[in-house]
Amino acid sequence: MVEGLFCKVRSLGLQGVNGYEVLAECDLSNGLPAFDVVGLPDTAVKEARDRVRSAARNCGFRFPAARITVNLAPADRRKAGTVYDLPMLVGILAAGGQLPPPEEDAAFVGELSLDGSLRPVTGMLPMALAARRAGIRTLYVPADSAAEATLAGDLTVCPVESVEELVAHLRGKRRIGPAEVWRPTAEPEAGLDFADVKGQDQVKRALEIAAAGGHNLAMIGPPGSGKSMLAKRLPSILPALSEREALEATEIHSVMGLTSREKPMVVQRPFRAPHHSISATGMAGGGSPIPKPGEISLAHNGVLFLDELPEFHKDVLESLRQPLEEGKVQISRAAASEVFPSRFMLICAMNPCKCGWYGHPSGRCRCSETEVRKYLGKLSGPLLDRIDLYVEVPALDFEELSRKPKAESSAAIRARVERARQVQAVRFGREGPDCNAHMGPRDLQEHCPLDEACRTVMKGAFERMGLTARSYDRILRVARTIADLDGAEQIGVPHLAEAIQYRESGYFRR
Repeated sequence: MVEGLFCKVRSLGLQGVNGYEVLAECDLSNGLPAFDVVGLPDTAVKEARDRVRSAARNCGFRFPAARITVNLAPADRRKAGTVYDLPMLVGILAAGGQLPPPEEDAAFVGELSLDGSLRPVTGMLPMALAARRAGIRTLYVPADSAAEATLAGDLTVCPVESVEELVAHLRGKRRIGPAEVWRPTAEPEAGLDFADVKGQDQVKRALEIAAAGGHNLAMIGPPGSGKSMLAKRLPSILPALSEREALEATEIHSVMGLTSREKPMVVQRPFRAPHHSISATGMAGGGSPIPKPGEISLAHNGVLFLDELPEFHKDVLESLRQPLEEGKVQISRAAASEVFPSRFMLICAMNPCKCGWYGHPSGRCRCSETEVRKYLGKLSGPLLDRIDLYVEVPALDFEELSRKPKAESSAAIRARVERARQVQAVRFGREGPDCNAHMGPRDLQEHCPLDEACRTVMKGAFERMGLTARSYDRILRVARTIADLDGAEQIGVPHLAEAIQYRESGYFRR
């Protein structure tokens, strides 16, 4: 790959949550000493010149006193980050004859310290997956990023601690052994269990239905009734991540720098609970010049919990519409447009009024009906229409709080949820939706037929509640999940009636 004072080194880059191949073309020519990086580099890439020069000198190499030009191809894609430090160094040393040319099926990724050691990089998994697609067979990465790179499979990942170690390997003096493929180990339970929650049986039932079908849910009740406590225990009854879901979640977390050498893979369903002061960009994603994923993408294949729902800014809440409907969010900027996956369960908690005590037996609420309507009016109809289940969380009395026997454990509830999910997996097959909440129009027609009795019940609810076509479909999906939990092949009147019950809330009928 070397011709005169020219060398090509394969590397990888990131665009959104996807990796792509980058070719570092290094040219040494006569002229005044200079070091230029072209190919739409950002500031971090331009600063690689100083890191590469210092690392080479501190490792005992003679940095070429020549005009150095490094082109990062394709030149029409903006390059960001510090992943190009290592391929630049290898290319310059190889072009100057201080290193043998790298193999054609090898790629290099890594950030350099000034002393020549390598630092971990973000987005290692999507870049490793891109390397596999590009036919790269050997990948040289920082040792702290090697475990994550092995998740891509079908790659020989060489963990590099320092430039000296890599040079000894390339010269054939001391080989670097390939990293072992990282395998998740059984982790202890987080400790959050529904057995710790006293009372609230109806709310637990609604959460079980939501978990079994992947449905969105809103809890309405006074402060201290247990809304947050219940929401935080929802992951304990959700089914385990499949390998595909785990890799999808890991790609997003990797791009955001949320993986580590010890935990390179997301092995439990994400649970994201952003504060109500979050911006629309923080929620949906964005940034300039290259958009980054937001909280809704970090919650992909998991749970997004919004506590004190009406306190979130209106533009933040409205940014949830497209992701809730399509399972993805498109971010468009002047420099780039990215599509991020964002299929999550939305769990909301809110007070019935601004002071929080509307309807409480103590009578401490002083909000007028107008103030209550104004508070609840912060939530738009289209957003509320995308929530499948509404459940009221009443304040507990003394007898319920002082009761000693424990409630049903998360393990028992999770067993029922997993049985229902297995029924759905068999029903939809590998090419269909992964749960009832994601059924499309054709799936609804095929798997949610209503007999005459059910049609009568649904017609009455449709006219009484003023349902939309979307809310009609969501009731059918919830009824299908209730039937699955009940072990029924067809939706019956009790299943449909329970689904309708969760759809209407006295607070929102006001």
